[in-house]
Amino acid sequence: MKLSARSDAYIIPEYSLTGDLLSFLTCNLQYRYQNRGTLPPSMPVQLWFGEFIHGVMEEAFLEWENTKKQFPWDWKEDVRPIEDMIDLRLQVRGLYPPKNHFFTTNSPDSKITSDDINAHDHKKLASARAHEAINTWGPHLFPLIDSAELLIKGLRNMPNYDEKKSRSNYYGINGVIDVLSSIKIDETIGNNQSILDNYTNKIIEFLKKDTDFQKNISEIDGNEYEIIIDYKGMKRPSTSDKTWEHHKQQILTYSWLRSKQEDAKPIVAGIIFYLNELVPSYEDLQSMQIEIENDQTDIEIGEEDFDKIMNWDKTKDYPQLSDELKEKRSFRIITINEDEIDNALEKFDAVVYDIEKSIIDERDGCNIKQAWKAEAEERTCNACDFKTFCGNEKNKKKNFKIP
Repeated sequence: MKLSARSDAYIIPEYSLTGDLLSFLTCNLQYRYQNRGTLPPSMPVQLWFGEFIHGVMEEAFLEWENTKKQFPWDWKEDVRPIEDMIDLRLQVRGLYPPKNHFFTTNSPDSKITSDDINAHDHKKLASARAHEAINTWGPHLFPLIDSAELLIKGLRNMPNYDEKKSRSNYYGINGVIDVLSSIKIDETIGNNQSILDNYTNKIIEFLKKDTDFQKNISEIDGNEYEIIIDYKGMKRPSTSDKTWEHHKQQILTYSWLRSKQEDAKPIVAGIIFYLNELVPSYEDLQSMQIEIENDQTDIEIGEEDFDKIMNWDKTKDYPQLSDELKEKRSFRIITINEDEIDNALEKFDAVVYDIEKSIIDERDGCNIKQAWKAEAEERTCNACDFKTFCGNEKNKKKNFKIP
């Protein structure tokens, strides 16, 4: 009796917009080791804070939705319990907070509980940013959210498909978004009609001033539409930074995925919240100075804030920037249109092709460092565990000492 051989497994590769696309674009080789090789970074500052701030904002929204708790929220009573919950979730996944950014009570050797926390001593940078994010944007954002943590998925043709080499003729895209709806926006305006003199929703006001957003609304049939939002645990990139364009492509790709779902309404805009801008660090202010000097920022800065930033004495405390500037820098609107979406999808296809090519090259026997390029900015390299042997020309010139 002749037995037939088992056919090869048919697997459609799936890519996340943040976990794969942005990680690969940050550094190919780092992506290979951390994402595909599952080698967690020893100092996951950016990864940890991005996950942390997303979790805190989502849990804060659920808390507000259930209780309609009035703002501002107290850090110790209202925000700290949420931080503890998210910190514990991340530790279960192997993501531990950097000690100089966050005070944790979930450490096995910690004898301090949340009840013992003194806000002055233990409200470190991550907590300060979470507290500011909730109290700055929560009152304006939470009433507008129609769907939170919405999973979106889609399929696309594998770029440059080769029947003999390619792993599949399709690839999947996935992401998680929050969605604002026109219905919620109208409800928010209606519910506050009697106190409009004392209440201004800052998000609605920003949208009203955006001409591209107003143009998109005027061109849709009916009065129902959606806005996609995303939180970023980082400063606002300069307009010359490649990350500036990558974030735009991410929102455009999200809008394409959302448009394929049955219950979707026309998507007229995307909003990105750069939450680090609400409590800038020493490095953030230094970057801000450089951006202003080189005309690499899209935000107009008032004379008083300009003087504070440019005349800042780095041996003294941080200058207190105006709330208006911090809110402007933390809020970005992405215009949605078909041409921009098509362009973003083509670029996503190109990145997927590069990843698949590297996977196939390695599968066919190519050395890892030859199959995956080590190219990253200095800030990424400084925090990378693989910089001593990656082969990046920037790191070859450095004299690393073995501890």
